[in-house]
Amino acid sequence: MSDNFVADTAARIFADLADPQTINKAPDGAWKAALWQALSDNGLTLAWVPEELGGAGAELADGFAVLDVAGRYAAAVPLAETLLAGWLLARAGLKAPKGAMSVAPARPGDQITLSDGTLSGRARAVPFAKDAKHLAVLAGPSVALVETAACRVSEGTSLASEASNTVTFERVKPLAVAPANGIDATALLLMGCAVRAVETAGALQAVLDMTVRYANERVAFEKKIAKFQAVQHNLARLAGEVAAAMTAAHSAADAIARGDAFDDAIFLEATAAKIRSAEAAQEGAAIAHQVHGAIGFTNEHILHRYTLRLLAWRDDFGNESHWAAALGHRVAARGADAFWPLVAAC
Repeated sequence: MSDNFVADTAARIFADLADPQTINKAPDGAWKAALWQALSDNGLTLAWVPEELGGAGAELADGFAVLDVAGRYAAAVPLAETLLAGWLLARAGLKAPKGAMSVAPARPGDQITLSDGTLSGRARAVPFAKDAKHLAVLAGPSVALVETAACRVSEGTSLASEASNTVTFERVKPLAVAPANGIDATALLLMGCAVRAVETAGALQAVLDMTVRYANERVAFEKKIAKFQAVQHNLARLAGEVAAAMTAAHSAADAIARGDAFDDAIFLEATAAKIRSAEAAQEGAAIAHQVHGAIGFTNEHILHRYTLRLLAWRDDFGNESHWAAALGHRVAARGADAFWPLVAAC
């Protein structure tokens, strides 16, 4: 994923307003307002929404590049969720509102139905639902824009202590409804998989950078720990996990950006990215903490800001176990003769 103007703009904003060290020392979340305002003013929160629908009209590739940058800072703001909600609304031709949004459903098996002009159902673990003013909801063959205040939102947090809420729709009247135009529950989850995979790849790159830097600074037995063979081996393993996650995530993002529909090829790319990036998150977090030792587990160090989010993101939009089984079932259903052509075409 090459650098571009949109990604460069995001990088400058995050560098100025979301420095992990500064945020980690902040006594409250006051920094979030300034960061969100800057992202919004530059059109990054609604990058995937056409200008005529209230957004910036950026390409899908631009939005994924922004998510890669956001992952490198692991900032606790609903940028990915708002981008995804804007994308869903735009696919239905609905105008996107200003402010933070999230999207539902966010877990396999959850369903929201539209009947007599109202929404009913339940969506589990909707990221940042409590902090979002609006929700973009996929209800069968329709997309609805809903005020979060009209729903029942439970208390809940992810491993990273960010809002992760069950949202209950009890005959909720949406603000707007339109046909989903070919987006079904699987397509929405696959888009969520790609979003989380790209964020994970970015966060892992940051973890690798800080781990290598620490190993070259920390001295034990009168030499830097990076000189020890065991530590070098761990750093090489971490670099391998990062490379695998980045390759899978960016391949899926590129495939979605180029594709016209969520076909079998996109299914393979997105699920493979989610599976591999989730595995890399687990292995990468363990290696990084092992190299950092006790200091990496403290609240004073920024490592936990990344590793806790990496582990939390594994469950969003379906975990790797779910998608591994789904991918296996789909490949088996196509038959052995179709397997290699599918893999070779991606």
